[in-house]
Amino acid sequence: MSATEERPGRDAGAPQWWSHPDRPADGGGAPAAGGAADGRPVRAPLPPAPPEPHGAPDPWAPPPTPPGDAAPARRRRAALLAGAVLLALVSGTAGGGVGALLEARGTGGRLTLPQVSDAAAERAPGSVAAVARATLPGVVYIHVKGPRAEGTGTGFVLDTRGRILTNNHVVAPAASSGTITVTFDGGQTRRATVVGRDSGYDLAVIRVAGVSGLRPLTLGDSDRVRVGDPVVAIGAPFGLEGTVTTGIVSATHRPITASGTAGGDGVSYVDALQTDAPINPGNSGGPLMDAAGRVIGVNSAIRSASGTGDPFGSDQQSGSIGLGFAIPVNEARRVAEQLVNDGKAVHPVIGVTLDMQFAGDGAKVLVRASAKGGAPVTPGGPGDRAGLRPGDVITAADGRPVHDGDQLVVVIRSHRPGDTLRLTVERGGSRRTVAVVLGAAGG
Repeated sequence: MSATEERPGRDAGAPQWWSHPDRPADGGGAPAAGGAADGRPVRAPLPPAPPEPHGAPDPWAPPPTPPGDAAPARRRRAALLAGAVLLALVSGTAGGGVGALLEARGTGGRLTLPQVSDAAAERAPGSVAAVARATLPGVVYIHVKGPRAEGTGTGFVLDTRGRILTNNHVVAPAASSGTITVTFDGGQTRRATVVGRDSGYDLAVIRVAGVSGLRPLTLGDSDRVRVGDPVVAIGAPFGLEGTVTTGIVSATHRPITASGTAGGDGVSYVDALQTDAPINPGNSGGPLMDAAGRVIGVNSAIRSASGTGDPFGSDQQSGSIGLGFAIPVNEARRVAEQLVNDGKAVHPVIGVTLDMQFAGDGAKVLVRASAKGGAPVTPGGPGDRAGLRPGDVITAADGRPVHDGDQLVVVIRSHRPGDTLRLTVERGGSRRTVAVVLGAAGG
């Protein structure tokens, strides 16, 4: 304790002001020179303090304690302090949550993303989109209901008079009795009638009436098709109308044969275009288009993975494995004209009966008359005139190998009556080539 300090109660006089480390004394509070008579230093009296307001406490005195127990006040102060801390924590947590929300939403305002649209731009000629846009208005979807079977297929418009080309196996279930309903790309629905059909070529022409604004498709030239050409297939696989698929020509002159389907009849022989464009049940009768938007084939058949299904669609559970087949449009055009003009198609023939049970390589002419009484070689017919004889084995036609009777029929059907077909013939261990002018037989 400083020597200048005094203990309280040391002097019975007036109370003294005590020095505080944070309140320095003014100049009037310094001790006077010298000391008291008894040699003790004395503090010079401070000037009187200004009067305080009535009842004002000493600002340096501890706060007065209210009457009663001080614990409630302490508890209130503690509660206020805890509340302040809790508020700070809640505010911090809420602020963090809002911050995270704003972080997740970017700026927290409305979001508008930039977008560039060229929807109105024309697609390049030859693109799949351009071909599809030009073709779809001329494609129709067919629902057939007959007494024993019903199904769906596709077709395309041939002319403005309402004639439509499709497969025979599509309309066969209702050809004699039943209903054939055609739905156009715009949604119009009409009943159709059969103009003509041919099971040997698996083609049919039907017709609708009372429809305006028909869009016939342009027919191309299937003889100019080459392996690798891009193609577009359009149809209604499994009833999904307006389906567009694309691929290439995988092969040409692929021989395809199939027996009649449920409700159908006959055997079909097709010198087909093969494509990997996906074709499924329901695509039958639809167009196979080239990159110029021209029909080059009529989609007709698929090969299933099991290899046991009918390639002309009787196995309705089979799907595309990239092996689809189309009737070349040159053949389809010729048959369609015959069906419209004559009500039936004319088949080219060579005037011989083939042994379809022959196990060797080639197509063998029957040695004896058939069970139906037909002669192995029709007297005076095309084969007879060309010098064909019973037992001859035909191994090639126009340079294309022939491995069995079905293949020979396919090659013959790809021609017109009156065309000349050059056949390679084996007889008695020797080989020679003969020229046959094809005859005609009613379908």
